[in-house]
Amino acid sequence: MGDLNIVFTRVDNRLVHGQVANVWLGSINANLVVVVDDDTAKDPMLKSIMKMTTDARGVGIRFFSVEKAIDTLPKASASQKIFLVAKTPKVIRTLVENGIIIPQCNIGNMHFEEGKRVYKESHVYVNDDDLDDIQYLKDHGVDIYIQMLPTVSKIEL
Repeated sequence: MGDLNIVFTRVDNRLVHGQVANVWLGSINANLVVVVDDDTAKDPMLKSIMKMTTDARGVGIRFFSVEKAIDTLPKASASQKIFLVAKTPKVIRTLVENGIIIPQCNIGNMHFEEGKRVYKESHVYVNDDDLDDIQYLKDHGVDIYIQMLPTVSKIEL
């Protein structure tokens, strides 16, 4: 795993969308977006839409189930500057639990669902499981913070 080069990790319910492509990809030095989501990995339409978004930026994109990410990420070349994105902190936790080194994790949009409440920012809704996953990441050396856009201040967690 020494060559794994994850330059940015983001939790965002929307995965890859205009804000990710136009704002975040423009502010970090990634050449590959890796979407880790079991449902999206099986959905040709969603993959096609997200691919159009990254193609417009000249950046590659891969879609992995959580299991495939655990198996495949350690084989990445150092030349692959990876922007990792998942819908929930649970996915990031599962990667870390399985030996994937994730130096930092940006929490972006986490939409409202029944049983979730606002957490430190109006676009972030969590339940107790989400908070447990965030705490696990903090306890395992991940610099985790909320930041909607690179132009606004981070909210350290």
